[in-house]
Amino acid sequence: MSAPTHHRSKTLATWIAVVGGALGLHRFYLHGFRDVVGWLHPLPTLLGLWGVLRVQTYGQDDRLAWVLLPLLGVMVTVAMLSAIVYGLTPDEKWAARFYPGEPVQPTGWGPVLGVVVALMLGAAALMSTIAYSGQRYFEWQIERSRADSR
Repeated sequence: MSAPTHHRSKTLATWIAVVGGALGLHRFYLHGFRDVVGWLHPLPTLLGLWGVLRVQTYGQDDRLAWVLLPLLGVMVTVAMLSAIVYGLTPDEKWAARFYPGEPVQPTGWGPVLGVVVALMLGAAALMSTIAYSGQRYFEWQIERSRADSR
């Protein structure tokens, strides 16, 4: 006899990924608190938030913030990608995975709107992370060449 399955809403999973995905909340909703991948989300997200606080406290020249801030951008991007994948998964495939044997429930526009929001937030987070990391890398190269030429 197989273990009982619990119905998992595709709409709710999509929106949880949009709102709290950087902390792994979508993984805990779908797979429970024993999900190892879900527990890998909070630490880099919190380190990235610490980087934001360091920039606010010490300014843009804080080198530790240079390393920490991109972690937040990456985690937000990963969460938005998860929301996009969840929202675009066909209802039949979702039903087969998360509530097999039950009738397929059409989801409507909820996941689609979540995907639209996730695309906007994910694109902004990814572009910002790339721009910030690139800028800091080239500033570091300039500082290094100035120090070498002294």
